[in-house]
Amino acid sequence: MIRTGVVLIALLISACSSHQSKRYQHHQDFTPDAVVDVSSIREAVPVAEPRSLLGNPESYKVRGKRYRVMTEAAGFTEDGIASWYGSKFHGYRTSNGEIFDVYKMTAAHKTLPLPCYVRVTRKDTGESVIVRVNDRGPFHEGRIIDLSYAAAVKLGIDKAGTAPVHIEVVEPPHRDSVLWIQAGALSSGERAEQLKKRLADITAGKWPVTINEKQKGDLTLHRVRIGPIAAGKANAVVEQLEKAGISPTVVLMQHQLDI
Repeated sequence: MIRTGVVLIALLISACSSHQSKRYQHHQDFTPDAVVDVSSIREAVPVAEPRSLLGNPESYKVRGKRYRVMTEAAGFTEDGIASWYGSKFHGYRTSNGEIFDVYKMTAAHKTLPLPCYVRVTRKDTGESVIVRVNDRGPFHEGRIIDLSYAAAVKLGIDKAGTAPVHIEVVEPPHRDSVLWIQAGALSSGERAEQLKKRLADITAGKWPVTINEKQKGDLTLHRVRIGPIAAGKANAVVEQLEKAGISPTVVLMQHQLDI
């Protein structure tokens, strides 16, 4: 059984690096037909997850080069070039056995343990996104991370194809910690009160809903938030809000509340 597992891992990783026509329906990668609305894209929310059974061998070899998979990701940072991959790979399995979806905030990295979460920051613009790493690659010299198409659009590199970035691993909060979900930052106090009432109705009053005012120059923002919420339940609440048509949302830790 152990040998079978090792073989499966090797096959998945090598398949993800292959460009053979037998592996994919299309030879060249391409953008999806559907236009991505950046405002509707939600960042990946770091949660504690076990290591995947697939995609985490001690080491593996691609194109004659051996890569050693990290056993611990905490504190890891890296600088280099980010690229993205799209519809050619949509619907195929990632290295850890999941199905690749161009519209999800995911990424591929050569040596980070799967899955894990990283913040990707463009060095030229300062824009950043959080993605969930669930695949291996990119196997091109100088490139350190391959983003899903959605993540590339969110970061603004879908047109250029690549960009210089800094990546850092984001540790998920402890299961017993708490989070807040910001559903809106409105200039109108009246609209903020309306949103507050709607959030209370959607969540059936399970968690406090508050309005936090923040001065931005001459503008007062009314930030409508749900929380504190147990970290392990935050994703379910975000999904509940999305089903009710409230998105995107921002998940905040306690030290981010006054930013």
